Amino acid sequence: MMLARTLLVVLLFAAPASAQTLIKLQVATTPNDSGAEVYYAQDMGFFKKAGLDVEITTLNNGGLISAGVAAGTFDVAQAAVSSVASAHERGVNFVIIAPAALWTSDRPTSALVVAKNSTIASAKDLDGKIIAVNGLFNVTQVGPEAWIEQGGGNLASVKFLELPFADMPGAVAAGRIDAAQISEPALDAAVKAGGMKAIAAPYDAIAKRFLLAGWFTTTAWAQQHPDLARKFAAAILETARWANANPEASGKILEKYTKLPVSPTMARVLYPERMIPSEAQPLIDASARYKALRKTFPASEIFPGG
Repeated sequence: MMLARTLLVVLLFAAPASAQTLIKLQVATTPNDSGAEVYYAQDMGFFKKAGLDVEITTLNNGGLISAGVAAGTFDVAQAAVSSVASAHERGVNFVIIAPAALWTSDRPTSALVVAKNSTIASAKDLDGKIIAVNGLFNVTQVGPEAWIEQGGGNLASVKFLELPFADMPGAVAAGRIDAAQISEPALDAAVKAGGMKAIAAPYDAIAKRFLLAGWFTTTAWAQQHPDLARKFAAAILETARWANANPEASGKILEKYTKLPVSPTMARVLYPERMIPSEAQPLIDASARYKALRKTFPASEIFPGG
């Protein structure tokens, strides 16, 4: 078993192989900045350069994406670290082969929003209220839970409802929910045109910097297709370098795929340019604290060689 894991690590991060016939990959992601690297890689030709023909499926929910990877519908996908960790706890052997997005406090790409005329302004004001998240027990719930507890709110009285980001402003306006955790670019659209205002960046209550999401597959697929896993990871890291250096160009591609405006002033995700497993630990620990996981575990367990 240790030999297989060692081989997996070596093959994932070895030098790129020579060009060859394009190999088809089924990849899933979420329609937000955190999951946008595949859009950039597709349009900029980084996948083709790596010898990959990638077909992208966009879904709103990390749980659905994880289920698709486990079932073999998708070869590789992007989801929050919390979703991958939850599957790992249930005995699903997932491995993160490339980082997808970092949360950093200087780039608030996700926020808790309320209606512009709402009197909700603090954690305590959310007592007895309903908050929309794009996936129950994932980071969009864990972040607000951490913020509410740290702010002295009555967390046990707060209810969470699962909704796609695009549906959240309408649900707030209709009074079906009181607040929503929304990520870019839907966040920018909600604040500028959806009658919303941001009251907090709850992910800061998890940590000021942590790995928010990753590109993952099953351990079995990675061991059976090490060259493809390496090619995909290399293309994603090349994309990260390009996207970090070209926010205006990447913004135009993000607009194309999400059908949402991306303004020059919108906070943009920082894409990791190398894999650091320890950066996933804060979210795993917080997920355990707020019962999205039964208990914490070393982040290395969901990375190659773990």
